[in-house]
Amino acid sequence: MRPMWMLRLVAFLVVLAVSAGAYGAESEALPELGDASSAIVSPEMERRIGEMFLKQVRSSLPTVRDEILKYYVSTQLMQLAQYSELREAVLSTVLIDSPDINAFAAPGGVVGINLGLMVHALDVHEYGSVVAHELAHLSQRHFARGIEAQQRGAMPMLVGFIAAAILAMTAGGDAGMAAMAGTQAAAMDNQLRYSRGREQEADRIGLNTVVRAGLDPHGMARMFQRMQRAFRFTERPPEFLLTHPITETRIADARNQAARYPVVQVQGSRDYQLMRMRALVHFAETPSRAMAEARDTDGTPDARAYRLALARSGVGEHVEAVIGMADLFEADPGSILLSASYADALIEAGRYDAAVRHLSHQLVINPDNQPFAMLYAKALSGQERHAAAQEVLERQSRVHANDVEVWHDLAEVAGLAGDIVQVHRARAEFFALFGDYRKAIQHLEYARGLIEPDNIRSMAGLTQRILDLRTELESLKS
Repeated sequence: MRPMWMLRLVAFLVVLAVSAGAYGAESEALPELGDASSAIVSPEMERRIGEMFLKQVRSSLPTVRDEILKYYVSTQLMQLAQYSELREAVLSTVLIDSPDINAFAAPGGVVGINLGLMVHALDVHEYGSVVAHELAHLSQRHFARGIEAQQRGAMPMLVGFIAAAILAMTAGGDAGMAAMAGTQAAAMDNQLRYSRGREQEADRIGLNTVVRAGLDPHGMARMFQRMQRAFRFTERPPEFLLTHPITETRIADARNQAARYPVVQVQGSRDYQLMRMRALVHFAETPSRAMAEARDTDGTPDARAYRLALARSGVGEHVEAVIGMADLFEADPGSILLSASYADALIEAGRYDAAVRHLSHQLVINPDNQPFAMLYAKALSGQERHAAAQEVLERQSRVHANDVEVWHDLAEVAGLAGDIVQVHRARAEFFALFGDYRKAIQHLEYARGLIEPDNIRSMAGLTQRILDLRTELESLKS
């Protein structure tokens, strides 16, 4: 007679298998929304998952505040997305303040990029290949397909466990446990193979995106090979290599796929080189170290001059920094990146009047441009025109409602302007973007307590927002 725990285990696994089979039959009857994966994880569910994931990223990882870098990364992503197989163009970008190589895609159109990727990718073609790879994960809905594959694998795995349990009853416990371990290992191996298949698919589809965007298809193989060489003997490789393992086979496949395309003359990107210099200065150990590295840097004349101007600003050589940025801007006055960088140098030098004149003109040409507007608010605040700065940031909060820096700066400026109600409202939205709904509700209740009772419109708006956030909080509990 076998131990009772074995009989109970078999009974439990049979019930579990039947339940899984019933679920599978039910899910097969669900309507498809474009692909089989939509029957299990709908695009709307992916969007919700993406929103929650983004809040978690913001609350657990440092993000880059530099509006110029954020603008470039977001703009570059949107440009590549136009050539991808994405059906929806709505994307959320988060730029992580880390020197390590990493990029990731999350459900709902969330793309995260470590600023360190720009340090390691020597040109826009290498950088673009990594971003295009992540866009391919999104366009192919790899998250939803992974869930679907796990569901398909549930029945065979459960049957294996049942057979192993029966073996334990008839041939002995050790043999049964070994069989169970083997079944679990087989399931993990299937999942690993599926994951590798998704990586290969993302490589190939990403390569198509790269080519359509006019970038060098060989950039992907170059990037992979450099990463493999750089981190071959490291004890702890970068996160990107843990989630995207690079092998000789993968590099060879990238080369072979790139060779299928006709040889064309591709151009470098001055904008990428400028932003790469900005990333290098950002990660310098000290301002003086940034200065020394800038003097010895390689690259194009514009890139070297840009890096040197940034480094000079960091060590307090503001006159030289402004002159250097002014020379670059005057050579290409249509460049948003150079125009914003020149304004940034003026602000760092305390030349707020000149910055306001420059930026007010640029905002006429480029209304609501985020780096211009954020710098403009900073320059206005430098002039102690806090109410005017608040007005600029309030408009930005309507255009870029999901940008944490907009709400952070609005709260600071509103405090300087003496608008305490707006301080609490801005702080509430700031905390909500981090998923801290309790603090958000608390600030909105403070704001509501400061409003006159006869201000019906404002009172109603705050009350409704509190109800919305309480609904979000309750949904997390359920």
